[in-house]
Amino acid sequence: MTKPNLLFPTPVWTIQLDNYKVINEEMYNFIKSEQTEDKVGISKSNVKGWHSKDFELEEDKPQKFISFILPAIEQVMQDMNWEKEKQVVKINNMWAIINTGGAANLRHQHGNSTISGAYYVRAPENCGDIVFYDPRPAPVYSHPNIKAPNFLNAQINAISPKEGALVLFPSFLDHSVNENESKEERIVISFNIRLSMKS
Repeated sequence: MTKPNLLFPTPVWTIQLDNYKVINEEMYNFIKSEQTEDKVGISKSNVKGWHSKDFELEEDKPQKFISFILPAIEQVMQDMNWEKEKQVVKINNMWAIINTGGAANLRHQHGNSTISGAYYVRAPENCGDIVFYDPRPAPVYSHPNIKAPNFLNAQINAISPKEGALVLFPSFLDHSVNENESKEERIVISFNIRLSMKS
């Protein structure tokens, strides 16, 4: 049987990084230090959870983390066949979110960016899936009843976090985070990447 052509797919990459335990411990300590210095944090999409201010990207720990995730970002560039010679690839900003029991993140997207990412430093079981929403207005507006969701008809898709996993997705894609139903911390590092033409 002929399979349908997927003409306008929305890619979401889930990449399990190797040898993540050392970097996770370093970033855990870095994030908890940031939380100690700024217990209130800032309010964005977070409900009950702690949202850090943007990291100082020139500091040692964020620089080491960026080096760690660069091969995965390179994979996205290759998959999308984006021309690197004429464009600058830059991480605009990076921050951490700590969701304890009952904390979640409301539906939102990341404006003025190309690719956004979520990397899991701590991800206990039932700590809250990241949920993505169909960005196309037509199927959201009108859709037949379905027997069961699949990759063609689903209007939402969820990814369960795993420690050492990096999720990369188009910044325009609406997403939310389900409530943390565990008693442990869910700790994620989020960031935005922007491609712009070289001057």
